[in-house]
Amino acid sequence: MDDVHKGRCLVSGDRSPRRVARRLREGMARGVLSFPLTAFHDDGTLDPDGCRAHLAARLAAGPGAVFPACGTGEFFSLDEEEYRQVVAIAVEEARGRVPVVAGTGYGWAQAARFARIAEEAGADALLVLPHYLVAAPQEGLAAQLEQLAARTRLPVVAYQRGQVAYTAATLRRIARVPNVIGLKDGHSDLDRLQRLTLAAPEDFLFFNGAATAEMQARAYATVGVPAYSSAVHAFAPEIAGAFFAALRDEDHATTGRLLRDFYVPLVELRDRVPGYPVSLVKAAARLRGERVGPVRAPLTDPAPADLAELRTLLAAGLALVGASL
Repeated sequence: MDDVHKGRCLVSGDRSPRRVARRLREGMARGVLSFPLTAFHDDGTLDPDGCRAHLAARLAAGPGAVFPACGTGEFFSLDEEEYRQVVAIAVEEARGRVPVVAGTGYGWAQAARFARIAEEAGADALLVLPHYLVAAPQEGLAAQLEQLAARTRLPVVAYQRGQVAYTAATLRRIARVPNVIGLKDGHSDLDRLQRLTLAAPEDFLFFNGAATAEMQARAYATVGVPAYSSAVHAFAPEIAGAFFAALRDEDHATTGRLLRDFYVPLVELRDRVPGYPVSLVKAAARLRGERVGPVRAPLTDPAPADLAELRTLLAAGLALVGASL
């Protein structure tokens, strides 16, 4: 390992599963989990300076952890060298203040290649995105995670969404793997999720990873999963922070107002076009002057009419929390 990578690992510190899980738990209690964007130039090439500025702004807003190169960060469009740069920038900007959890995915063999890169770059843990394309039985879902976990020293958080949905029996199996420390849920099936939380070890981490997670944050909390990821934090940390504080303080008037007047209209706009859960987030960050650039194909940037509607909605949402464009 070269001197730069040695330095990054020293910044990140002890990455044992127990310590990383504790740091994540502490972070989840004090702020949202931030999923930063990956900045591109107008020609589609990676913009490292834009990535760095975006990460710095996210960290200044006080998240519980940062998750670079995940879904919102367009992991699926990055090559290995771009991925290395994105993760390294996140580690350098975080400077050990919050955990850095890098995305990885595809089949376990390719996921292990990304995992090695993330480990060399100094990431604290991995978020395992759903595998590519095929449906699989529970035996295969468990084996996929076990194969990856055996090939990395980093703690691993599984992500169930799309074609990945664990049963309680499978959850018990993967939770026995020493470096599997948690589960991000994107299905919003609260009956299934309650069964999983009851089947898991007491110290196993769970968090809400549904699209626009604030919409369901109150419901998730009722089954013992109050922590959540926030795409809104990528462009309006003032709104994301106000919602988190109101939810924590059981300020139902504020959560209700933010849901009704900002989050619900945002979701209605988001659902118009496939890919808008990422494209709108990136467009909103650009509207606020952030240098994040366009999305990469197969995603598309919002149509002009949708962009105008987003601008109006964003200004209204910011006004609700005393901020402005």
